[in-house]
Amino acid sequence: MLLSLLYSAPGRANPYYDPAKPHHTKEGFRNNYPHDPPGSFLAWQWERIRDGLPKDAPPDYRTPTVAADLAWLRANRTETSLTWIGHATFLLQTGGMNVLTDPQFSERASPVSFAGPRRKVPAAIALQDLPRIDLVVVSHNHYDHLDRASVKALNAQPGGPPLFLVPLGLKPWFAREDIANVVELDWWQEHRAGALTGHLLPVQHWSTRTGGDRNETLWGGWLVDGPSFRFFFAGDTGYSDDFKDIGRRFPGINLAAIPIGAYAPRWFMKWAHANPDDAVRIHQDLGAGQSVGMHWGTFQLTDESLDEPPRVLTEALRKADVSPLRFFVMAIGETRHYPVAARPLAGPDAPPTGNR
Repeated sequence: MLLSLLYSAPGRANPYYDPAKPHHTKEGFRNNYPHDPPGSFLAWQWERIRDGLPKDAPPDYRTPTVAADLAWLRANRTETSLTWIGHATFLLQTGGMNVLTDPQFSERASPVSFAGPRRKVPAAIALQDLPRIDLVVVSHNHYDHLDRASVKALNAQPGGPPLFLVPLGLKPWFAREDIANVVELDWWQEHRAGALTGHLLPVQHWSTRTGGDRNETLWGGWLVDGPSFRFFFAGDTGYSDDFKDIGRRFPGINLAAIPIGAYAPRWFMKWAHANPDDAVRIHQDLGAGQSVGMHWGTFQLTDESLDEPPRVLTEALRKADVSPLRFFVMAIGETRHYPVAARPLAGPDAPPTGNR
């Protein structure tokens, strides 16, 4: 019933409408490149009942986890590092700043506490144990990417709130939650924050929060550009030529976080959610030095089993002749460390060092 709300028609007029921008519509926003229309939600639900889906992981399967090195993460202000907290939430430390992507620390990805997708794995770091966060980037307003309790807790952190960078249309939502330190951007716009610049970039997805607001707010990926490290966070996306456009405009991406899960069934999810084959194409289109798979192992949102995405990614990399050193997965809680050096990283297969 909750998911069915996501397929309601758009409602109000778009206050941001700019007829010179093709992705703007009078009602909201749309993707840059043509794609198949969404499939029937009811047909998907019938298929799930008929075929006994979603698939189950093996009984003894647990998403890989390690204990986060909290003391090091709190003390670090010089070394570039990336820590996977779970799903699409990363802690990026670069340019002397702490950056969070799509903060989701709650037990459920849902508008209510008693129903909706539930965590299979706890967040690797509790909100109160994070280092002070300077910058938060939000890709779109779906509940597994924008969690009300998480952003309100971050806004109340000791030392003052972080800066929230969000797509067009989300600033009023934050204002209703009494969160004021917010900058909203359109695709290809940028905002400077300390040593870093955040660029909102186009990806192929959609938005809704209440069921009657489909595509009334924008979505996107984020490029976090620092003095010596360029990080791309895809948010949630299907495959499109947007990534070729991004690769041309922003060469020298050191590391990209790309979704590899929530992709089945393909007839229903293909336009909006990348599978591992799509993710490898995105990695190649971006020209990224390295990529990390995300959006798997935390919430079971679709029909593939929880353990499937990394296995399918291994085969996708083999087919594309891409080294697993170039596109890897992390354990939840793992930190990868990167040298402070001018981009690009030395050598096409130069691996980061592992968890400390």
